[in-house]
Order: sequence, then structure tokens, then C-alpha cells
Amino acid sequence: MKIGILAPSSIGNPAAEAPVSAFAAIAYPEVDLIFHPQCYEADGHFAGSDERRASAFLEFANDPGIDAIWFLRGGYGSNRILSRVMPNLGAAARHKTYIGYSDLGFVLGALYARGIGRPVHGPMVSDIRREGGDVTVARSLGWLARGDRQGLEPGLDGRPAAAFNLSILAALIGTPWLPDLADHVLLIEEVSEPMYAVDRLLFTMANATQLKGLAGVRLGGVTAVQPNEPEWGESLEFMIRRWCGDMGVPYLGRAEIGHTQTNRLVPFGIA
Repeated sequence: MKIGILAPSSIGNPAAEAPVSAFAAIAYPEVDLIFHPQCYEADGHFAGSDERRASAFLEFANDPGIDAIWFLRGGYGSNRILSRVMPNLGAAARHKTYIGYSDLGFVLGALYARGIGRPVHGPMVSDIRREGGDVTVARSLGWLARGDRQGLEPGLDGRPAAAFNLSILAALIGTPWLPDLADHVLLIEEVSEPMYAVDRLLFTMANATQLKGLAGVRLGGVTAVQPNEPEWGESLEFMIRRWCGDMGVPYLGRAEIGHTQTNRLVPFGIA
């Protein structure tokens, strides 16, 4: 199986290639990881210019010899190439699985909105650098190579689901890139925000007309929370229950997704 690796967002992490390639060679010998040269290019904040990142994406996505796309890392920037990429995806792109999270939620959402391929919120290549990172990336490699369901988020219950970083979800609202999530269970997570900002993002989610008709909401990890001045006075559970109440959808409890070692797979739609 040939898995193409791309960096559609910020500057890549070259230090991830050797350990993930070594791990895959031992644990998944049937897999051939192909790192696009674009992964190591730089243009200011980004892993190459918008045009370069878009052309690399289209090259691998439209290549019938590549079976899946696995993203190197997030950061910021994949939204800037959506208008270049999405209209130019061909037949080969529709048969691929695409795995990433964080900023890559822009790509996953846009793909799902257009019925292209199989978007999956899950660990990326650079997660090999986490403590115990081999276990983390094995969830994505196992799903891609063998259809291994052990890495799936354990609360998936047969209903359609989708997972997003909350900041990315808020940025997608009001754009044509947000898919129709009616009757879906929405899983959300966040990283590196103060609590007031998390509350503001939940307000945006709760009041978005594009998100009406959800089957429910689950809350993943909210990690690396930044200091709040003055001290925030509400718990995450209180906040999510309040905004789900305003939204008129059930809060369905916690989820094992996020910017953590325990991040698990959430295929968009039904797993």
C-alpha cells in the first residue's frame, strides 16, 4: 500500500520522517510511505507557497498509484489552498482515505462536503514525536493498511459522526467548506486557548445556523489551556452543557480525541 505524505499547512517537521519510516517498516511492512518533497519546503510560515502546497496536494491526490493521503502536521494554512484544490480533484482522489486533524479539519470538512474520498480525523505523521508516539501513529497506519478498528474512538455508536478542532469549526461556519452535519454526532476538541476563548468558540458553534439538526455533541481534550485573567470561574462540563442547551442538542459526554497521545480515529460519516 502506498501512502502519500503531504504538508498542506505550516512548515513541516523533517525529524518525523526517520522514526515513522522505521516504525512502519517493522510494524507495517506492507506499507510504502512516500514523502512529497514539498513537506520540507518553506515560504515564511508555510510549507511552501500556497501554489506549491496546492500543486503537491493535487499531484498525490490525483495519482491512482497512491492509495491514501496522510498529513504530516497541522499548524495553519490548509484553508488557503481549498479553492485551488477542491475543484481540481479527479477520479483517483475520490477513492482515497485522508487522515489528519487540527488545521487539516479545513481539508477534511471540504472533502466531506463534496463527497470526495474518506476523510478521517486522526493522528498525523508528526505525532510519532510524542512520548509513546508509535502507539499513536499505529492507529492511523493500522486503519489505512489493515482496516484495524482498534484505533477508532470508542464512543462511535453507528450514527454518522464528524470531528473538528473547535477553532477550525468556527472558522468554517458561514463558508461553503463546512459540510452538512445534520443528524451527525459532532466531536470537538481544542488546544492552546484560554477558557474565555473556548467559551466564545462554543457560543459560535451553538448559534451557527449551519449546525442546526445535530444529533449531539461530544467534547474531546481541551489541552494546553492558556492563563485566564481574571481566573475563569466555570468548568468545561458546565460550559459545554450550557451551550448545548442553548443549541437544543444533547451533550453526549467526553470523547477520546484531541492534541494528545490518546487521539483516536473518527471517520467522517459512519465508521
